[in-house]
Amino acid sequence: MNLTDTPDNENSLNPFLRLNYEPALESLGNDYYDEVVAADFPQHILRWRNDSLLPLLGLNAKAVTDADFINAFGKFQGRKPLLALRYHGYQFGEYNPNLGDGRGFLYGQVRATDGELYDFGTKGSGRTPYSRGGDGMLTLKGGLREVLAAEALHQLGVKTSRCLTMIETGLSLWRGDEPSPTRSSVMVRVNSSHIRFGTFERLHYFQRPDLIQKLLDHVIEYYYRHLMGKPDQYVLFYAELVQRVAELVAQWMAAGFCHAVLNTDNMSITGESFDYGPYAFIPTYDPYFTAAYFDYYSRYCYSHQPSICQLNLELLQEPLKAIIDKTEMEVALGRFNKYYLAEYRSLMLKKLGFEQLEFPEADELLKLTIHFLQDSQVGYHQFFSEMARTFSPKWRDEPGMVLNNSHIAPALGTSNLFDNWCVLYHKILNNFHPEQMDIIAQTLAQQNPQTVLLRPVIESIWEPIAQEDNWQPFNDLVNKIQSKL
Repeated sequence: MNLTDTPDNENSLNPFLRLNYEPALESLGNDYYDEVVAADFPQHILRWRNDSLLPLLGLNAKAVTDADFINAFGKFQGRKPLLALRYHGYQFGEYNPNLGDGRGFLYGQVRATDGELYDFGTKGSGRTPYSRGGDGMLTLKGGLREVLAAEALHQLGVKTSRCLTMIETGLSLWRGDEPSPTRSSVMVRVNSSHIRFGTFERLHYFQRPDLIQKLLDHVIEYYYRHLMGKPDQYVLFYAELVQRVAELVAQWMAAGFCHAVLNTDNMSITGESFDYGPYAFIPTYDPYFTAAYFDYYSRYCYSHQPSICQLNLELLQEPLKAIIDKTEMEVALGRFNKYYLAEYRSLMLKKLGFEQLEFPEADELLKLTIHFLQDSQVGYHQFFSEMARTFSPKWRDEPGMVLNNSHIAPALGTSNLFDNWCVLYHKILNNFHPEQMDIIAQTLAQQNPQTVLLRPVIESIWEPIAQEDNWQPFNDLVNKIQSKL
């Protein structure tokens, strides 16, 4: 993947410049963005190209060269305008009116083969009017971490943005949270929209209900078009957003993922997960696990994610009440917990091997599983991956067979909780026919990959890059993630 500078291709031959771009957000006018110019980087080395995304864009990976990636997304040839989006946001509970795209821009919007509109958004592409004294750049390690997070979450079934490419740019950056000087990169992510809760909050701050109306109509037209023309389309939009966000945070929780910075400027109006900074996957079930070192009071810790997302939806009511009846929004938000619990229950049962489980023991099994994981501090991901690795139809024979040949059982010693869990799991298995054991084994394997993106794993692949510029461990890890190994 190491490609140094090559002579520019003709723009007309670059597949990325021939895509079906639509000026959807651009057509709203410059009340919502500023036109910007990309940084001119001294070097361009392609470190990541996500060929698995290219069919969605109608492209054949074999027909797209590394130089095409570099010219389009490293040198930014042939695309105008580039739009730095305007937004505000509540950051750690405090309103901040000094936000906006400070190190990225909207490169373009593409109508994909599934008929949906997708954004190409950059990160680390240089200064904008919202850089606030920053350099507008992204560290190479930061770009690498976002590539890994997006691919891991996607494979775990989380509705997430994904990275299309990452290019090393040859600059040396100084950062307080990384050994410096450190290397730089520019990354391009693909997601359904970069419109945020904070986009609406900014318009409310400037007392522009007309612009809120215009933006809301745009959001419904492009991302909730099944609601267009209905008499109550606005409240239906908010109600659906509530459901999307509730289900998204349930996906995070089941995946054992802590986003770390759930400010309203990091909340997508389409209910999609994006923008991964100091995230982490929990090593063990610790409700107060906090991913960001600067989150001193654990506001965005693992177990607070559902309530924080619910709060952010409540804060969004303030700008939207210019258009939507507040009482109706409150009623819609009141269904958040119902949506969240239903999705979380479904996902956790799948991690335990059950696509459908209507037996009365189902909820008891979930409670006992969480209780056991929290009490024992067995690795959260290890527990489920060991279930997938060692599952056997013999588990139906007696409770003592459940997980008896796993790496977990010997480490537990005498554990009444574990014994009780095994008894209950054994009992549930015997509610199924023997021929259904293969389905349970397949569900376990699909839901619980053996490769888990814990922090030590990320550090282990970053070290050879930092020390030797050896990218093979990174490439191997991405391949494992994408293959669900």
